[in-house]
Amino acid sequence: MDWLNAVLQGLLLGGLYALLAAGLSLMFGVMRIVNLAHGVLAVVAAYMGYFLVHNFHINAFLTLIVVIPVMAGIGWVLQMGLFNPSLKSGGLAPILVAFGIAVVITNLLQAFFTADTRSIDAGMLGVQSIQVTDTIYIGVFPLITFVVGVLVIAGLQVYLNRTRDGRAMRAASDDKDAAQLMGIDNRRIYAKATALAIGIVGIAGVFLGIRTQFSPTYGDATLIFAFEAVIIGGLGSLWGTLIGGIVLGVAQTVGAQINPSYGVLFGNLVFLAILAFRPTGLLQKAVNS
Repeated sequence: MDWLNAVLQGLLLGGLYALLAAGLSLMFGVMRIVNLAHGVLAVVAAYMGYFLVHNFHINAFLTLIVVIPVMAGIGWVLQMGLFNPSLKSGGLAPILVAFGIAVVITNLLQAFFTADTRSIDAGMLGVQSIQVTDTIYIGVFPLITFVVGVLVIAGLQVYLNRTRDGRAMRAASDDKDAAQLMGIDNRRIYAKATALAIGIVGIAGVFLGIRTQFSPTYGDATLIFAFEAVIIGGLGSLWGTLIGGIVLGVAQTVGAQINPSYGVLFGNLVFLAILAFRPTGLLQKAVNS
């Protein structure tokens, strides 16, 4: 039963990792940008949620009404002001820009919030659980996180396949020059994709802040988990991102079942094994297909 419980908890943890990684997968799929600022932007969303809950006593989930549009706006500004100009200089320039953004934001968070760890209070929902058997319990909040992660992935897939902007993103991903000739403004489409991606990061950041403690430097670990989920699932594959998050989450909880200090180590070992034997990921499928 202990091993079954570990797998079940890993499955739920995978929902959080998929939620964290969805925006990263979208940006890579549409623009081929590896956003190294992804993790620290999730931490920004967590601090935003913490600030609203702590100072205005807003319900943790209601903070998403503010956090999502603000984060989406940040994504739009970053793409229009920094990423779009850098794309003209080749593939390395956006990575360096993202790295610079991450360093600056981390230092700003440190200056404003200090290095103390914080967490978002979700009330009783953060500790409630559902009894499955005598020894297995499912946390209500982890279950909500998993469901939201699946819904976000499914919603993104529908958006890319069924909407005008989604089809434009797919076209720009396939051939940006041809898309430009067909009247698609790549700069605005990229900005919409980044706004959508960072808006999703807003959801993930608040959920992350409810689930665990965070600090200004927690963005590094968050980026690693999100990046590993994307690589395991397959670069640019949204459903692959969900599978990658689940595989990573199960690996970590099974490792922790063997020894509490082995959790992250097992996750990294699974990531390296998949990278070595299947470098294209478990599902090699572009975001636009």
